Amino acid sequence: MTAMSVSAAPLRSRSMILAAVGGLCCAFAIGKALPVTMDTVSSALAPLCATAAESSPLDRVEPIGSYALPNVPGKRVTIVRVFYGPGGFSRPHRHSGAVTAYITKGEIRSQLGGGPVETFGVGQSFFEPPGATHLVSANASTTEPAELIAVFVADEGAQLTTYLE
Repeated sequence: MTAMSVSAAPLRSRSMILAAVGGLCCAFAIGKALPVTMDTVSSALAPLCATAAESSPLDRVEPIGSYALPNVPGKRVTIVRVFYGPGGFSRPHRHSGAVTAYITKGEIRSQLGGGPVETFGVGQSFFEPPGATHLVSANASTTEPAELIAVFVADEGAQLTTYLE
């Protein structure tokens, strides 16, 4: 062996140990921060999920993510998946922010304010302006499930969904 290869071995060994220690420190820091981050996302989504569709146990809202909009101070985008079982629906409601819905499965019937009842299929979308009254939000089928992805843009801390009496 040459003198160079003998002295390089301990240096490589130390570098690997430092890299492993650095990786463990990063993993520990992420592990400590992750519950706080998930708590923040959960608290932002709680107003929506706590009042999810109530027509059957198959109707539910699943949080996907919630992110502050750095270029629009005070605003947050929140994304959820809404599942409707056969014949499922949500009670009349309104949202504090703008909502865009994209149908991913089945067909969804929707009616805003005094407008017509419309049916949207897979690949179609609809928009709800802030504060619009959503009178009908329902699975168009009584035999097949349906689902949509909803993207909310609302004020930070706003209750996303309010059910009407």
